[in-house]
Amino acid sequence: MKQYLNLFISFFKIGTFTLGGGYVMIPLIEKEIVGKRKWINDDEFTEMLTLAQSAPGAIAINTAVFVGYKIKGIKGMIATVLGTVIPSFTIILLIAVFFTEFENNETIERIFCGIRPAVVALIAVPVINILKDNNFEIHIIAVAAAAAIAVWLLGVSPVVVITVAGLCAILYNTFISKQC
Repeated sequence: MKQYLNLFISFFKIGTFTLGGGYVMIPLIEKEIVGKRKWINDDEFTEMLTLAQSAPGAIAINTAVFVGYKIKGIKGMIATVLGTVIPSFTIILLIAVFFTEFENNETIERIFCGIRPAVVALIAVPVINILKDNNFEIHIIAVAAAAAIAVWLLGVSPVVVITVAGLCAILYNTFISKQC
């Protein structure tokens, strides 16, 4: 029972003190689960993160599902998911109730503008760590940048970018990587 409570509390803390969504939670989850608690190792976390990104749904919830299930099965998964969801649900509920009083408040708008750069940095950190851990070469970064530019500046649908990238990966792995 204590292990389930520890799982819940760990994910509850992360869910409570994270602004910016699921990708911002990833380095905090990694620090707590891999670094502090040592419930899983770096390789397992990277594999779970890959699965969490591949599965439909929010990455924070998917990561909580995979970590909780890996550590304590179905009950562990329930503990981590509830720990992740309850803070966000509560905060959004409170914001919805009281937002009309603050929606045009200049101080609140400035606070959120100040938080944005930190959120971007928190999203960039796990991406950079994954790139370092997997020894990605510069052409991988160039492809990711090209995809981002295609979506952001050229207005290409992300579905098209993902489909083309998937087809290119299949072709590369089928024909080119076997020749090396």
